Amino acid sequence: MHFADALTARTKATSPVCVGLDPVIDKLPEGIEKTPAGVATFCRGIIDATAEFACCIKPQLAYFEVLGWEGMKVFWEISAYAKQKNLLVIADGKRNDIGSTCEAYAEAYLGKDKPIDALTVSPYLGSDGIIPFIEQAVANNKGIFVLVKTSNTSSGELQDLPVGDEVVHEHLAQLVEGWGAQHLGKTNLSCVGAVVGATYPEEMKYLRTLMPHIPFLIPGYGAQGGTAEEVKHGFIPDGTGAIVNASRSIIYASKGKDWQEAAKMATAKMAEELHGVLRK
Repeated sequence: MHFADALTARTKATSPVCVGLDPVIDKLPEGIEKTPAGVATFCRGIIDATAEFACCIKPQLAYFEVLGWEGMKVFWEISAYAKQKNLLVIADGKRNDIGSTCEAYAEAYLGKDKPIDALTVSPYLGSDGIIPFIEQAVANNKGIFVLVKTSNTSSGELQDLPVGDEVVHEHLAQLVEGWGAQHLGKTNLSCVGAVVGATYPEEMKYLRTLMPHIPFLIPGYGAQGGTAEEVKHGFIPDGTGAIVNASRSIIYASKGKDWQEAAKMATAKMAEELHGVLRK
């Protein structure tokens, strides 16, 4: 199934909640050993706790890479585990390069037999650094999310620089729409998505008009200050077309023995909040 169609179907069946897996060994809850094996136990536990309410997980590769080969083994294992639970998996690696290196990155994460549905990518090198990812995505019913307007406070140092009558992130949005409009699914949404931060709701409103066919991955909800009222601007009128990520507010909802139940409750609450504003 086309990536956008699969994402829309899963979102309708559950919610637009994307659970970010950012496992820090020192922050693992009570009863979980502070080892790569403990990280695996924790991630599987979060997946079990949230699968009822979330549409996808977003493992942040940095937290697995820092653990060396054992951490990367955990990454692939928990990605496959999430697929067994009918969750979509977005690898948050922000990869980018050109030529054969870019093609290798694309195949590594978006290859046919990989348990990954989508990958975050950086557009800094232009279309040379994006097209190989799109080609793999199209060939294998996968997706990408291009960084357009990120949620961090210093994003404007580059993303808000003026370029003629617009700013960089607005020009980039038009490029993303152009790339994505060539690869639409039955939902009229593309396998090419955009990362647009919840912390910039006014920019999000305008970016949605520039990218009508692009699924949004919206970080910055919860711990970073984004609210349901703000992220609703990233959705298309029928309440689809976007997923909203929360990491710390879900996976570290409790550091006690009730960590799974706390994560489940936090996910259910977020899903309810999002459904509430989208049904208005």
